[in-house]
Amino acid sequence: MSGSTGGPTVIAAVSAQLFAEFFSDADADRLRAAAARLGGSFVRVDRLADAELSEARIVVTSWGAAPFDAAVLATLPKLELVAHTGATIKPFATDELFDRGIVVTQAGAGMARSVAEVSLAFTLALLHRVPEMHNGLRSGDGWHDADAVGVQHEILGALIAVIGASRTGRAYLELIRVLGAAPLLVDPTVDAEQAAVLGVELVPLDEALRRAQIVAVHAPTLPETHHLIGQRELALLRDGAGVVNTARSWLVDESALIDEVRRGRLSAAVDVFDEEPFAVDSPFRSLPGMLVTPHRAAGTHEGRRRQGRIVTDEIDAFIAGRPLAHAIGRAQLASMA
Repeated sequence: MSGSTGGPTVIAAVSAQLFAEFFSDADADRLRAAAARLGGSFVRVDRLADAELSEARIVVTSWGAAPFDAAVLATLPKLELVAHTGATIKPFATDELFDRGIVVTQAGAGMARSVAEVSLAFTLALLHRVPEMHNGLRSGDGWHDADAVGVQHEILGALIAVIGASRTGRAYLELIRVLGAAPLLVDPTVDAEQAAVLGVELVPLDEALRRAQIVAVHAPTLPETHHLIGQRELALLRDGAGVVNTARSWLVDESALIDEVRRGRLSAAVDVFDEEPFAVDSPFRSLPGMLVTPHRAAGTHEGRRRQGRIVTDEIDAFIAGRPLAHAIGRAQLASMA
């Protein structure tokens, strides 16, 4: 890669707020140093179109990035790497991007621990009937009748079905195992030997649903996983079981889940929704057995900084000619939401 003395060689099309969340001062300095090694400078802009693009070798993206279509790529004749601070690249990755041989990498691995911890918090809340008790006290004028919320459980020895041994799924498995849960794993890509290493019992989906006290969804977004947990599957769950979804709303039939929670048969804790933000009159806002957060499971300070560090590490590796740890190819787009 030859140097240049023109415009910026590394551009971060990331808002000032998100840039400060993702990149420590040290990592921001590393981005500037990377640009200098390419013979140019570094610039942060809110939108890619706000920068001089003719010398850009590396573009750092974030949520809301526009597609890198033929028109955009025509303004980036020297582009070699797109480094995404988030997980899915589907909104902006195009065939033209891959056709040009541009390398694409992302920082989804930085989110795994944060999301796993929220999944754990959700799991404990549902086991201990926190949503029902909290909402009962908030909406009533007396001391809530504890008997009305259902049986409370500990995580020790609890059968917890984990649907998908993704990065987040594995991080979640590690946390619940430490606390003494008995994990049931549903994942057709994992064999018995791998399951033994993970310390889980590998079972079919229907068996896991029938046995589990909590079902935590961590599967990929594929055509065959759309509404993987639907009306039929929810009906298999025992009375009083709970559903945790910090992955994608794609995986769970929202209407069917709402119906079961409304009936009081199941409880649920959800961070991802078909409609974001959901309507003012959405049942998600009012059902006593429902715990909801606004798609912020990955929003920890530590997780954001890991994402920025991954991006910076990938850029350094790329410039040095080393393999990238988080590169994404065209074939992997199908599993991204």
